[in-house]
Amino acid sequence: FLHTFFLRSITSSILLQPSNIITTSSFKIQTSYMRKLRTIEMNRLSIEEFKSARKMPLIVVLDDVRSLHNVGSVFRTCDAFRVEAIYLCGITATPPSNEIHKTALGAEDSVEWKYFKTAEEAVDELHLNGYFVYSIEQAEGSMKLNQLEVGWLKEDGGSNASQEKSMKERSTSYINHLPSEASLQPSPSNHPTSSPSSSPIGETLPPSSFNHPTSKYAVIFGNEVKGVHQSVIDMSDGCLEIPQFGTKHSMNVSVTAGIVIWEFAKQFI
Repeated sequence: FLHTFFLRSITSSILLQPSNIITTSSFKIQTSYMRKLRTIEMNRLSIEEFKSARKMPLIVVLDDVRSLHNVGSVFRTCDAFRVEAIYLCGITATPPSNEIHKTALGAEDSVEWKYFKTAEEAVDELHLNGYFVYSIEQAEGSMKLNQLEVGWLKEDGGSNASQEKSMKERSTSYINHLPSEASLQPSPSNHPTSSPSSSPIGETLPPSSFNHPTSKYAVIFGNEVKGVHQSVIDMSDGCLEIPQFGTKHSMNVSVTAGIVIWEFAKQFI
């Protein structure tokens, strides 16, 4: 009992020291730095200003995204980071739509968009226009998103010596890790191994293999259940995968889009 009493006495004396008392005035000073901004203080662009402003040279492709709310959320995220455009493919709904507007909140009017009957047609156009295309999918040989090095080139189309050297090294690295024609031939053994580590197709390529400095990128997000179509993955230049450590290994497509777009944005700004 005495031990408890002395501890309480000592604690009380320490807290009551003038230097240890947190006053109301000091609390106000602390919180003044975290005052919420009013809408008029956020320097938001008008739609006209947004359309004429510099964009991040990234195109977001939605491959058969079913939910209109997910589509609207992606529009809103693309507006936040001034993404160049959204390509809506297959069953993905297009504006104008009240359901898209519920989550886009008008971003469907600011962000450029284009509809394609299939995502394959969208990828064809992207390649013709010089975009490096990533499918966002869990796939063999995919690269973890945290390993991504975007390496944007200059807007004027030029590149400095270090960028040119980096591009050459990464291209060589990718070519060197492609399976040779001989390695793709059937094994003469009656019991060919099925170990992933011995398969040139199944091995995980180093991060540099899919890091490709360019001035323009595209990222493809797939259906909420089936993901990106395999035919679209086959046409892509690489696959990006978000590392996950739980029981589901699955995230909402609009959440995934937000994570991936931010990864590109933080290396661009």
